[in-house]
Amino acid sequence: MIADAGLLGPAFNTIKGRENTVSKRAIDCLINVHFGDEAQPEWMQRVKNEYFKREDSIFGKWEMSKVLDEMDAQGVEKVVVMGQIGKPNGSPFKFVEARPDRFAMSLGGFDLLQPMANIRNIEPILRSNPVAYLAIGPSFWANGTYNPEHAVYYPLYTKCVEWGVPLCMNTGLPGPPIPGEVQNPMYLDRVCQHFPDLKLCMIHGADPWWEIAIRLMVKYPNLHMMTSAWAPKYLPETLLHYMRTRGKNKVIFASDAPVLSITRTTTEARALDLPPEVMENWMYNNAQRFFFDRLEGKSA
Repeated sequence: MIADAGLLGPAFNTIKGRENTVSKRAIDCLINVHFGDEAQPEWMQRVKNEYFKREDSIFGKWEMSKVLDEMDAQGVEKVVVMGQIGKPNGSPFKFVEARPDRFAMSLGGFDLLQPMANIRNIEPILRSNPVAYLAIGPSFWANGTYNPEHAVYYPLYTKCVEWGVPLCMNTGLPGPPIPGEVQNPMYLDRVCQHFPDLKLCMIHGADPWWEIAIRLMVKYPNLHMMTSAWAPKYLPETLLHYMRTRGKNKVIFASDAPVLSITRTTTEARALDLPPEVMENWMYNNAQRFFFDRLEGKSA
């Protein structure tokens, strides 16, 4: 059973000189326990060294007990681990098998140029694992050749609607030295128009196109954003304003650990000057509704 949120209790933080009740519960919708499963490619080594300036330990093997300890310390009830379709023996599958009450999985690594084989490979994994969402980064396959408007994506969009499974897509310029233009969120305009029932979430923010991403979320009810891979203290004021106003139900918390740790991101998030309702939605409610209600048999 998932932990009773009432047992976690509230924390009282002083934010900019005023008392504000800040919920301690959270859902982290993106961590990378697979990093330690195998050697990382050269471009990942470069982004570690040149972009995030992190030590080699972020590519080490993950111990489930330590992840659970950090989750408990930060009030994180559930996390989503990034899984790959061609690696059924990887750490993400082991985590969700061992503790489905605390771990769900995303699923990526698709070959969109083989659409029918791709769909046949996805379906049995959906039937036998708690898959919170499917994920694809337009810059991270085929050398960034195909933007999200291209027909190669359409079978996946169609099946996600049929399955009722959300799809997460990288937006914004990627940190690694790979082509980034295909991740301009403007490409999602026609996608949302043609697939209004598709539950679509932009992940890793949308820099330098935040305003476009926000305008699209205003325009399309099923389009959301995840703040993974962004230290909360560096989130732009334009996004925070949107979260306080029209976007209370649209933005979802995630860390991208170990690149940014669960501890750092939850701590920085709770220090932001956000109303309690906005904070609770960002850190917990929006993820629960968008990703977990379906997995837990609740009405979406």
